[in-house]
This record gives sequence, structure tokens and C-alpha cells, in this order.
Amino acid sequence: MQTERAREIVDSLGVIEVLHQGSPIWIEQLDGEFAEIRYLETGRRTRVPVHELVENSPLIG
Repeated sequence: MQTERAREIVDSLGVIEVLHQGSPIWIEQLDGEFAEIRYLETGRRTRVPVHELVENSPLIG
């Protein structure tokens, strides 16, 4: 994911699903090219490069 898109997601009023290594996460904070994230399934927090985050687009059928 690009940093600009991560910022849009953080600033969004909606809920946008984002994944890190296949696990759903919440972006807690952005710091340049890094994001402080929280894994939704475990609550574990960590810092990762923004480019490792993936927006999970819903399938439209």
C-alpha cells in the first residue's frame, strides 16, 4: 500500500479492511513510511512498513 492511501484510510470515517500478511489489522498511527498497527484477532501491536499493508477490497457480485 502507498503511504497516501494509508493516510486516506486513517482519516476515513468508514471502516476499510486492511491486512498485514493475511491478517486483519487496524492502523493505529502513521509515521512516514511506517505504520503502528494492531492485529484485530490478537490485539498485538507492532510497527511495520506501510508497503506491507494491503487493502482488502470486497468482491462485488
